[in-house]
Amino acid sequence: MTKFQLQKPFNIWPLINCKISSREIRQAVFGDGVLTVTESTVNENTADRKHKKFLSGTKTLELETNSKMGASKGGEMVYMIYKAVTYGLSPLINLHLRWRKFRRLEHPLRWPERLGRPSLPRPPGSLIWFHAVSLGEGMCVVPVIKRCVERRPDVTVLMTTSTTSAFEVLKNLLPCGVIYQFAPVDTPPAVNAFLEYWKPYALVLVENELWPNLVLGASANGVMLALINARMSIKSFNNWSRPVVQLLASLMLSKFSLILPLSNIQAIHFQLLQAPPVIINFSGDLKLGTEELVNMRNVEDLQENIANRCVWMASSIHRGEEEVMLGVHRALMQKHPNILTIIVPRHPHFGQEIAFDLQKKGVNVALRSHGDSLTSETSIYMVDTLGELRQFYRLTPIAVIGGSFLPGFTGHNISEAAAAGCAVLTGQHVGHFSNMIMAMQRLNPLSIMQVSGGLELEENLDKLLSNPEMLEERRLAAKRAFHGLSNGVIENVWNLLQLHILRKTN
Repeated sequence: MTKFQLQKPFNIWPLINCKISSREIRQAVFGDGVLTVTESTVNENTADRKHKKFLSGTKTLELETNSKMGASKGGEMVYMIYKAVTYGLSPLINLHLRWRKFRRLEHPLRWPERLGRPSLPRPPGSLIWFHAVSLGEGMCVVPVIKRCVERRPDVTVLMTTSTTSAFEVLKNLLPCGVIYQFAPVDTPPAVNAFLEYWKPYALVLVENELWPNLVLGASANGVMLALINARMSIKSFNNWSRPVVQLLASLMLSKFSLILPLSNIQAIHFQLLQAPPVIINFSGDLKLGTEELVNMRNVEDLQENIANRCVWMASSIHRGEEEVMLGVHRALMQKHPNILTIIVPRHPHFGQEIAFDLQKKGVNVALRSHGDSLTSETSIYMVDTLGELRQFYRLTPIAVIGGSFLPGFTGHNISEAAAAGCAVLTGQHVGHFSNMIMAMQRLNPLSIMQVSGGLELEENLDKLLSNPEMLEERRLAAKRAFHGLSNGVIENVWNLLQLHILRKTN
């Protein structure tokens, strides 16, 4: 029996071909740092390998295998099957896009871009392509794109997203000269058409956009690949870890030149899927790199109307959570008659449904999309618009972050509220945002408050609204913790992209 002391940065590549579960490795990393290995933990299939040995004196484990080439061939075979299936399904996917357009889920004029058909000319010279699936991921990569435009004017930047909500907001935030298109669906005809027209030098993917035709098609065309703010949920990791699917995941990850995971546990996930350790670097969470946005409309009027009221905001609320927030609102009204609750639903149309239902019950609700005035009689202000969340954080002293109060939810970005100086509360179901929450709480335990449900949320909101000193202490703690974590994140990401990707364009 041999014990191995894991040191940072964690390199678990030698353990991939051992019978050691990801749970055991995670426990070692986040527990005492000791991993116990015996000869029996090595696969029985090691007879044809060059050698295996344990060097307990240096606390290292070496396993030289012949399996890497076989795994690569296996991955190529799985990819050929995937490619054939998606090629055969292309006509149905095209029809599905038209159906989504009919339902207003795709852009009415630019939806053909999803099939790889460009709507803008390609400028001459090198082009780097940034892709984020939706609004949250797109917002966090905008500062990196600004760095690229400022420091590499010789490179054209192409930005793509997949959702119309992201398009409506990001089109006004990107620097001049950045080309914005919708991303192609992951079928061979769409991806190939996109790559043949735009001919990017490099592709920078954000978070978890691992699409086989996209990744392997880009690599086959000589495109350098980077994955920034890389993350993988437990569910996704388990799916990619399935025997046959893992071969495809390993093949895709082998094509990257740079992976920037959100945390050590995310780095372990990618290494367990056989991402080479040499390409894994750490830069911090890009969602901490929030920047000031343009002022929203009527901000002065709103500030004046809420100046003398008890105000709190529930942001990024999902279906089902409105009952929790409205219950808390009703309870707080008994103690704070002048209370104003600002609700920002995750999807604007959901906010309108809530507002109309409340109005039928006689509740005084103002809808922002309708231009309703915020009066002293308004008890709920429904922000059913896109792109204004960060500005509303600047108006309210307390922010409750939704998507975290019901099982199955995975939380939302807390850093924007902390950056604005809000006292920040969230539920228990926060997914990968637990890394950000724990990091901020380590810097200052008062920075983020996690509550178990509506009753505890009501109790803590009542305390904050009744005690200005406590509220101010919480607000200051959140802001300081944010600045402590966010310092240098954008610059770190840019420097790593420049080192591993962009310097080769010279």
